[in-house]
Amino acid sequence: MPTKTGFIQAILLLAAALATPSPAPAADQALYFNVLNQRSIALTARYWNPILGYVTEKSGVPLELKLSKTTKENNAIAEKGAFHFLYTNHFFTPERDRLGYRVIARPAGPGIRAQIVARKDSPVMTLKDLEGKDVAFATPDAFAAYWLPMDALLRAKVHVQMTFAGNQEAAFAQLSVNRVAAAGVNSSVMERYSRREGLEYRVLWTSDLYNDLCIMANPKVPAKTVAAVRDALVNMAKDPQGRKILEAGAELLKIDGDLGFVASSNRDYDNYRAFFKTTLVKDLTRDK
Repeated sequence: MPTKTGFIQAILLLAAALATPSPAPAADQALYFNVLNQRSIALTARYWNPILGYVTEKSGVPLELKLSKTTKENNAIAEKGAFHFLYTNHFFTPERDRLGYRVIARPAGPGIRAQIVARKDSPVMTLKDLEGKDVAFATPDAFAAYWLPMDALLRAKVHVQMTFAGNQEAAFAQLSVNRVAAAGVNSSVMERYSRREGLEYRVLWTSDLYNDLCIMANPKVPAKTVAAVRDALVNMAKDPQGRKILEAGAELLKIDGDLGFVASSNRDYDNYRAFFKTTLVKDLTRDK
């Protein structure tokens, strides 16, 4: 039985090799499936490995979970074309949109909203109360957990001290111990964390609705392969074996509501692209 350290090391193996673009996959080659850093590596693996095992069995396409230590590293590798599939919402900026990754599926359900939240017992009641205070965000790439809330703060003319925690749950942890006055969050991830950890919070601002993170295919992956993966994901909740895996994952992350995935396409994410055309956030932190 591998140790926990060995398990995590195995997940991070071949990072250097992944930094170079991959050719179109051979028929028996494992295809790399990358997941955005929202949670810890261990928790992400516990949730996604059973799903990918199911999709591999049903589609005949061998999928292998690949995770990176940081979001910055993760996105840099993806930009080089080294992953065959992505689970992300970071690839709708003008620069990344041109790389040609195509949306094939997304989680079932109404979508996500960004929020700015404070602890329920905090004296902070409005965005104006955050003037000059420390606010935690996940990373400078995070759409719901940085771009949307930071844009709202700029439009409200509120100046804050930005703290980047590395992922969303790390930002929530900083909020829970009062290291920051507020956090910019993905509302659904925040809600699930609150149910798991008992953190009570107050919502100061909420964004419009956006579709959830999506599964995207590298343009080099053959259409037949992409279709097989998409169909296995979309049909998962209808299959007793697949639904059992989804229910176990929902219990792990404290997800309620719809289970599974639905077919999706690039046009379902046009409001992301529209946001990047008008945002007041001018990528001031990309080099930090």
